[in-house]
Amino acid sequence: MEDISVYLFLGFLESGKTKFIQETLEDPRMETGERTLLLICEEGIEEYEPEKFAVGNVVAVTLESAEELNAENLERLTQKHKAQRVVVEYNGTWLLQQLFDAMPESWVINQIMTFFDAGTFLNYNANMRQLVFDKVQMTQMVVFNRFKGEYEKTEFHKIVRGVSRRPDIVYEYLGGKAEFDEIEDPLPFDVDAPIIEIADRDFAWFYREMAEKAKNYIGKRVRFKGMAAVSKRVPAGYIVLGRHIMTCCEADISYDGFAVKTSGLLKDINTRDWLTVTAKIAYEYNSVYRAEGPVLIAEKLETAEAPEEQVVTYY
Repeated sequence: MEDISVYLFLGFLESGKTKFIQETLEDPRMETGERTLLLICEEGIEEYEPEKFAVGNVVAVTLESAEELNAENLERLTQKHKAQRVVVEYNGTWLLQQLFDAMPESWVINQIMTFFDAGTFLNYNANMRQLVFDKVQMTQMVVFNRFKGEYEKTEFHKIVRGVSRRPDIVYEYLGGKAEFDEIEDPLPFDVDAPIIEIADRDFAWFYREMAEKAKNYIGKRVRFKGMAAVSKRVPAGYIVLGRHIMTCCEADISYDGFAVKTSGLLKDINTRDWLTVTAKIAYEYNSVYRAEGPVLIAEKLETAEAPEEQVVTYY
């Protein structure tokens, strides 16, 4: 079975998704001869105008409820319309995982874009943080529509970067002018120091930096405090050292840490022991990850007092 490219457009109602998809399908450069399934998961004020599409062979299907977002239905629609490409206008109140769980095996995400109305974004983030996080965490681009000169870009920037540093950020002003975000994100620790010192409050940032760019840190030395974890999954001579991190809200707090080779520096380490490690960073296979990943070769390992705030965040 051939792969079917999926173009996924996220955002809340009236965020500009329909307008962008309409303009995209009006672009002659999108005409590749592929049969396109336009899957509409919510209906706003703006409606599609198929007569203006430069792309032919577009079939629009509206899902009336989240119950229709299931594997059987999506496979049926794919087969019925012989879809070769899928464009999804996703419902802003549905979590992405529901779509991923329902996707046919032939569907392959090609692009994800997220749209927000700049006038309502800060309010949505304050009151529906989980849904904002969900729409930003995997996207390749965040577009703030209807942006105004009096808005402070830094507020919007920090919220997006608190979720992910990967997506481009675009501010589209009333009138059509668009600007790419060029705000720099200095890390809260010195990556060029002889030993990179990670403060308690900055562990989440370091963890994500390693998750995204671990190979850039090979050979560097680091020092931080963490809580140990020991289990059958951790190979002999190693522990996991990390922290509880809250990415969005209390419901998604998880323990995240690194495989640490103890080098026999400290005996009788138990789960929930607090330790300070000074280590050299390597990148290699470890069964903790069941893949290659950052492995810390301990040079110094000491017992430590638990910090006042045991759960850290990106904010």
